[in-house]
Amino acid sequence: MNHHQLEKDIEHLEHVISRLSDQDRIPLSYWRDRIDRVLGAALVPSQASRVKRLNDALRALEARIQVK
Repeated sequence: MNHHQLEKDIEHLEHVISRLSDQDRIPLSYWRDRIDRVLGAALVPSQASRVKRLNDALRALEARIQVK
């Protein structure tokens, strides 16, 4: 994945993940896959920390939904 596409993907995920809920039409598994693909790319430290925050936020939402 090239640097510009990777940055666009991270920005998009930052926009979406902060607004997700268990009521969304797109399943959380889709977003899990998107984050996992970004995690598999060569990230610079600032990108890695941003993706870690995204991953943590999605994990928290996944955990809340499993509890219900």
